[in-house]
Amino acid sequence: MGQLIISVGREFGSGGRIIAEALAKRFNLPIYDRHLITEIAEKTGLTTEEIEKYNENPKHRLFSRSVRGYSNSIEDNIAEMQFNFLKTKAESGESFVVVGRCSETKLREYPALCSLFIIGDMDAKIKRVMEVYELSEDKAKDLIDKKDRKRKRYHNYHCSAHWGDSRLYDLCINSSRLGIEGTVDCLENYIRARIGE
Repeated sequence: MGQLIISVGREFGSGGRIIAEALAKRFNLPIYDRHLITEIAEKTGLTTEEIEKYNENPKHRLFSRSVRGYSNSIEDNIAEMQFNFLKTKAESGESFVVVGRCSETKLREYPALCSLFIIGDMDAKIKRVMEVYELSEDKAKDLIDKKDRKRKRYHNYHCSAHWGDSRLYDLCINSSRLGIEGTVDCLENYIRARIGE
């Protein structure tokens, strides 16, 4: 197998992270998600908690400015570190799975990229979030709305195309139709077809 980069975008509650982890196992690839934060913390001397605070947030326009392409925004700089980290990995020929991080756009130039977006029916997402986070139905729905708003804002700030727009991805799939395991099976078949196995 040549280089393979699997980018997984996802709605909150769709099971996207679990699907990404399952694909990483099936293709025996490293996965970059929260792990990026640890790697960047080691390089910058910041703690993982400090990076987590600013991670996947757009900058505060009031307190930040850019001069000749350099920003004093911690949010911008952490995002750029993550994008550069992924590009360096892709450039080196490494195969990996990445969750979010605008990877379907930031790594678009690499032919090895296979970009996926996982959605789900709202009732299924609410049920999942209620179980995982032990929340009431109303609180689960609020959390889904809040997380997806944050993801959308972050993506649309760093990319010209809109988060969740099907034209950005090779394949968009509703995990509520086949369930998590069935969705992973379907995506594995698609990826194997793409890489000619």
